[in-house]
Amino acid sequence: MILDFSEIPSSTKLFLDYLNNFSAVQDYFNYSFRDENKYLEVFENIRKNDTELKNELSDIILNQYSSFSPSEKTLKNINLLKEENTIVIFTGQQLGLLGGPLYTFYKIFTSIKLSEYLIEKFSEYNFVPVFWMAGDDHDFEEISLINFIDAKNQLKTVTYYDGNEKFFNRGSVGDLKFKDSINSLRNEIVSRIRETEFSKELFKLLDILLKENISIAESFKKLILSIFDDTGLIIFNPQDSKVKKLLRPIFKKELLDYKKHNKDILITSADLEENYHAQVKVKPINLFLSDETGRHLIEPVENEYRLKGKRKRITEDQILDMLGNYPERFSPNVLLRPICEDYLFQTGFYVAGPGEISYYAQTIPLYKHFNLQQPIIYPRASATIVESNIAKTLVKYNLSTHDFISEKNNVKELVMNNLSANNLDNLFNETNTLFKEKLEELANKLSEIDPALENLTKSSEQKILHQIEVLKNKSHKFQENKYDAVIRQISKAENHLFPNNNLQERELSFINFVNKYGFDFFDWLYNELDIHEFKHQILEI
Repeated sequence: MILDFSEIPSSTKLFLDYLNNFSAVQDYFNYSFRDENKYLEVFENIRKNDTELKNELSDIILNQYSSFSPSEKTLKNINLLKEENTIVIFTGQQLGLLGGPLYTFYKIFTSIKLSEYLIEKFSEYNFVPVFWMAGDDHDFEEISLINFIDAKNQLKTVTYYDGNEKFFNRGSVGDLKFKDSINSLRNEIVSRIRETEFSKELFKLLDILLKENISIAESFKKLILSIFDDTGLIIFNPQDSKVKKLLRPIFKKELLDYKKHNKDILITSADLEENYHAQVKVKPINLFLSDETGRHLIEPVENEYRLKGKRKRITEDQILDMLGNYPERFSPNVLLRPICEDYLFQTGFYVAGPGEISYYAQTIPLYKHFNLQQPIIYPRASATIVESNIAKTLVKYNLSTHDFISEKNNVKELVMNNLSANNLDNLFNETNTLFKEKLEELANKLSEIDPALENLTKSSEQKILHQIEVLKNKSHKFQENKYDAVIRQISKAENHLFPNNNLQERELSFINFVNKYGFDFFDWLYNELDIHEFKHQILEI
């Protein structure tokens, strides 16, 4: 079963047009992902713009794997990066605890399966999937929680607290090492999740990933490596100081030419606001600089610079000197990050979620300034997983996954009304309408006797309708009590299918599925996800 994204309330008009009406958005994107006739043009342009970074980059990545034991396929792909006919299929994500929500894994599967598809279709090229670990980001609150379904079928959120205040500037999250409070988070998951035949295997992994004194980046890489290494996925850490040295030309150009860059981004963003929406609030300079107080946006001040929130000015010579000596302190924002990716790698495709597709529309002007080939933006697979017990509940009460996702329905009321001998909501609505009609008729007649009686009638109408609403609300509560078992089943389904009133893929961790089905769950997911189905997939397991 599939759902068109237009049926999902959170889908933006830009995303929908990108999927189904590309001519409307072609001013923001150079290539349609659906037009396979253009693929070779992109690959050939990348080949022509071949840089000398390939060998050095391949060696840096090998060094990043020095403390791991990558598969032969991964090692082969790392070496393939040196070849001029190798095209990278890129994706990336912030370093959420335990990988973040399910969509992280959908992005990776899409990049792997797209690589395999292209290898068969364009045999003269190599295609390698690469995952960019976005550890430079400093939004700790966004990545510090995990959502899962507990043993009572309740949606449970556990949060890692490091002892600092909310919104404290910790710097880049990838560098942060877990404190002893990570043990409390691990223990809470273990104590609340239902124990199964696969729990020990899951808990063993948690012991490796949620461990005091390892960094968030290391934890994330260990997880992704344990699941995807056999596929040949390359996991790339851009925080590496050697990588930052390679990026110095990009950072320098952004610092010196930001006015030109900013002008074009503002023009595009204004146009997007007129027709759709601009995903990212535009800043003059798309760079951050980290110091002992955290990670700070670089801002221009007349002919100098300063860090956001600080008064001290930095001259052009000083900041370029910093870049020359300490490039690891610099990092791109969300608009410059694609430029960094495509400067380092021969990127043919970037696998993106709906939000990323929107900010790529703002990024496009930068490609001409940096003389880079824009990759094709490929929508990641999107899915809701329906377990068999949940599917039985849906059948029992004549529901569909769409009923939970659609903003039009209150599923509990829908089910209770279906179970009631009479549809109470309809009956209350009819009663309201009847009272309004009769009271209006009465008011007209009474006004002929005395105009004051008309106002009195209208006042009485408000009181009567209010009492009907009170009766309606009380009847719903009585219904809920009468159908308590039914409500519990619907609530359970809601927690699984549409947790926190959001798509499952945006909220739930993978841990429930591995706990119930073992690590074979990922093999099943690989086989079930269709990367050529550009709709929301309903997958039954």
